[in-house]
Amino acid sequence: MKGHSVPYLPQELAWIEAHKELPRAEAHALFCAYWGRDDVSLTCFNALCKRKGWMTGRTGCFTKGLTPHNKGKPMPAEVKEKCIGTAFKSGHVPHNYRGPGSEFMCPKDGYVYVIIADDKARTKTKTRRVLKHKHLWEQTNGPVPAGHALKCMNDDKTDCRPENWQAVPRACLPRLAGGNRYRKVLPFDGAPAELKPSILAVARLEHAAREARRRA
Repeated sequence: MKGHSVPYLPQELAWIEAHKELPRAEAHALFCAYWGRDDVSLTCFNALCKRKGWMTGRTGCFTKGLTPHNKGKPMPAEVKEKCIGTAFKSGHVPHNYRGPGSEFMCPKDGYVYVIIADDKARTKTKTRRVLKHKHLWEQTNGPVPAGHALKCMNDDKTDCRPENWQAVPRACLPRLAGGNRYRKVLPFDGAPAELKPSILAVARLEHAAREARRRA
């Protein structure tokens, strides 16, 4: 009955433990037939094994080196006929394929991305997408220093000219954004063009002073 524990004899428990590696449904059927227990449901049987830690030893994952069950077997004719009509043909190029040099703007962040060729890319086309402004900046100035990010100077993220971006410490970004701790600071984005250099210089100076205090 629901809410009441199911009693088991010690011999029954020993039998269940000895047959724990069998599939649960098969072990349950054998148990009920062998011991004449029609009051033990599969759910109760499974719960008992879990409480006792009597696991089957199977994880449900394919092990390394396992031979697929359909290896060497031909595809059924009716299935093959259905697949041929919708399968990609050799040399097929997807309609949304973007080759090297293609550009697009992400509507979520407003940045421009460009597709570049890369022999180390994990895609079959050996291409990958990168931020265009970062790609052009690194071609001119080298890799972005560790712990730094590129900051747009004129608030136009689509302006990917290297001179429109500066590498700033990531710790300066909250100051430039006028976050909760810097509400009295004029945000860099949206500030008048003539004030932007001063705002950036003050943020760099405060960051440098903070780092000096931390090292002291």
